[in-house]
Amino acid sequence: MFELTQEQKDLQKLANDFAKNVIRPGAMHHDETGEWPDAIMKKAWELGLMNIHIEESCGGMGLGTFEGVVIDEELGWGCTGIATAMTANTLAQVPVIVAGTDAQKKKWLGRFSEAPLLCSYAVTEPGAGSDVSGIKTTAIKKGDKYLINGQKMWITGAGHADWFFVLAKTDPTGSHKGMSGFIVDAKLAGVTVGKKENNMGQRASDTRAVTFEDVEVPADCLLGAEGDGFKIAMKAFDHTRPLVAAAAVGLGRAAMEHALAYSKERKAFGGPISQFQAISFMIADMATKVEASRLLVWKSAAEIDAGRRNTLYAAMAKRFAADSAMEIAVDAVQVFGGNGFNKEYPVEKLMRDAKIMQIYEGTSQIQRVIISRELLQK
Repeated sequence: MFELTQEQKDLQKLANDFAKNVIRPGAMHHDETGEWPDAIMKKAWELGLMNIHIEESCGGMGLGTFEGVVIDEELGWGCTGIATAMTANTLAQVPVIVAGTDAQKKKWLGRFSEAPLLCSYAVTEPGAGSDVSGIKTTAIKKGDKYLINGQKMWITGAGHADWFFVLAKTDPTGSHKGMSGFIVDAKLAGVTVGKKENNMGQRASDTRAVTFEDVEVPADCLLGAEGDGFKIAMKAFDHTRPLVAAAAVGLGRAAMEHALAYSKERKAFGGPISQFQAISFMIADMATKVEASRLLVWKSAAEIDAGRRNTLYAAMAKRFAADSAMEIAVDAVQVFGGNGFNKEYPVEKLMRDAKIMQIYEGTSQIQRVIISRELLQK
């Protein structure tokens, strides 16, 4: 557990080299312009850093969640905006990986080995974020098709998706038990993708609304049975929350490294500011939070790879790593002082990027709900 295998070390080095040599040099440009990092993502695809969890039978690498968190920490260290753009595929792919038939996997996952395609997880709606049971999108069966109507919001990668995983109500009178999951081709008539949202942080990522108006989806695009959708959508988070948490660890590590280096260079009252306890204790706390976050992430990944239910640990890792990343980034800005508030220095971007880690894929408050529920039900 505490020592990576040689294969994992090789993946870590590959991802770190990519983050250092490709992601970081372009990160500020994409943050300032909001431009989609297409060239960077194509290089990542060529190196095998994307779609790593797709089964070998579908042309993927079939790597575990643990290998994923090792890679995603390095990508997050490079830039979480670009990392989110790269790894959003996984969230949409996992429902197909865990619930798809062999035919569905070959059709919808196999294509990712042939070209650098993208897919998106479309669950959140304008009036239903944390409360997934409140979604209004419907899927009504008409012969051998389903007619989908509704609007999704804050969908990562939507402007570049080849297909969407869509959660919709097949029983409009039911709550979560009336929901079903569908694979929806982005090119189908009635699918409309909105404008790219102008977000505070992670600006390289692409977030949009998606509207479905009388979209005819073949019945063979239903994942599992009718009513399985909520369960499939939530199960995906057990796989992906460790990955998001790993990216948060990478961001926190980057902020800590910048603060540590700056504290040695910046002089005040006759010496480097690192000599002052107020600064050195902040850095000590940053380092501790990075290490503790990583261990929680590794635990959550190891549990699911061992075939055990990891819902508790995934929620713990996501909550602690996301909150820690935000705290570390805020403290890093403080260490930089006035310079930290300036865009010519790296930490203000990290602070903006960190905030969404506490919100997407389940807010820190929702993670606490999950953690307490898991403990109380035991």
